Amino acid sequence: MSAPGGRGMRVAGGARMRRRDVLAAVAAVAAGTTQSRAAPKADPVIGYLYAGTPGSHPESEAAFWKGLADLGYAKGRNVGVEMRAADNDLRRLPDFARDLVRRQVRVIYVPASGPALFVAKAATTTIPIVFVNSGDPIRLGYVESLSRPGGNVTGVSDFGDELAAKRLELIKLLVPAISRVGILAPRNYAGLAREVAHAREIAPALSLETVERFVADLPEVEAAFASFARDGVDGVCVTPSPLFSGQRQRIVALAAQYRLPAIYPFAEFPQAGGLMSYGISFTERSYEGGRYTGLILNGANPGDLPVRRLTKFRLVINMRTARTLGLAIPPQVLAVADEVVE
Repeated sequence: MSAPGGRGMRVAGGARMRRRDVLAAVAAVAAGTTQSRAAPKADPVIGYLYAGTPGSHPESEAAFWKGLADLGYAKGRNVGVEMRAADNDLRRLPDFARDLVRRQVRVIYVPASGPALFVAKAATTTIPIVFVNSGDPIRLGYVESLSRPGGNVTGVSDFGDELAAKRLELIKLLVPAISRVGILAPRNYAGLAREVAHAREIAPALSLETVERFVADLPEVEAAFASFARDGVDGVCVTPSPLFSGQRQRIVALAAQYRLPAIYPFAEFPQAGGLMSYGISFTERSYEGGRYTGLILNGANPGDLPVRRLTKFRLVINMRTARTLGLAIPPQVLAVADEVVE
């Protein structure tokens, strides 16, 4: 009951409590009750920034989620994902990267795309970024060092630009009469410029001449193969690219159409009917990318996570395609093949 004049209320011990003190006390109790009943903390969200076509690599996406699962994360259970795929239109990537930053994703995962990585780095210096890519991460400006990347970027690399020489050696060994090799590369991929240049540099030592074609979409890929055939190219070396990996069935068919022996960067190509490949396992690289993403979700600092360098390279040969092209695989090549597709 209020005291006369509404000045306050009497409490035990004879002290008076003013109305504003009562309201403050009630508010404090209510706030404590609200906090005790607060909703659980929201699940972390991964931003998935891809230059290629969504769904074109189901096996690689599955490997990424397997890597995350091994660190305790399952999509739809305790982690979310915001997928942004440019469908090989690189002009869309900056807007996608900025949108992921606006959504305050916990980490941005960038698979197999230098252009996507560059725009992600430009969009944020605070949100951790995990890449899986080819090329030298230091030379390309992704990180400051391999052991301590510094900043907000780390990831997995296969240093693919160093494999150009080996791929040319293998196709020369398989087709000794070859003299002109077509190099198929994506346009506007700074990370692959060195691989193409390296192939050009070592070609003369193998008595080879390179014919380079840079493409941005499937119609240009088809035109490139037509020009290879028209210009007397007798073999093709395909460089790593989301465009080529996503269109591997069509590229393998074009090589067969023009009867061109071709070597590819990943086993998925000969498994789809291509002649041969030499490179890392695409799924292994994606799995390691998932693990690194999980480590960051668990609190690791990307600047302290060493860039993981993949060093296991696999040679895969499709014998049916070799027979179709009239090629006899030298015994020394078969002896070192990691997989023979029949």
